Amino acid sequence: MSALDHVDLELLNALADDHRATVVALSERLGLSRNTVQARMAKLERSGVFLSFERAMSPAALGYTIDAVLQVQVKQADLPRITAELEQIPEVVQCHGLSGPIDLLVRVAARDTQHLFDVDARILAIEGVERTETSLAMGEVIGYRVRPLLAAARREH
Repeated sequence: MSALDHVDLELLNALADDHRATVVALSERLGLSRNTVQARMAKLERSGVFLSFERAMSPAALGYTIDAVLQVQVKQADLPRITAELEQIPEVVQCHGLSGPIDLLVRVAARDTQHLFDVDARILAIEGVERTETSLAMGEVIGYRVRPLLAAARREH
């Protein structure tokens, strides 16, 4: 990912204010030409600045009201295959590899507690998975955000 300049940061800030803003609206707000904004948006997209639109969709709206986090311990040599198998489980919405005693942090969406139990059993059935520990998310106290990081980056420029 290339370094962001002042114009990139201002464009990202404008999008953080209104993610549905048109190129024309962004160009007017920032005092830039439409072509400049389009070129910058394309560059930002190519460089991986924008995450998947899926991140903004709620599993609860699809009927998956249980949000759980599973701490998973695995046989290290099997990690790539285990990750590939986890990716085939639709209820696995996110997975992070970790350092320390826990190998994977797996976020799961489920319809109810029995469904969660079944998903956990499918994960445990993957060869090389040694143990899971499940925690229910009781509520989001700080949602996914990058706005404070964006503000800090703008102050540094």
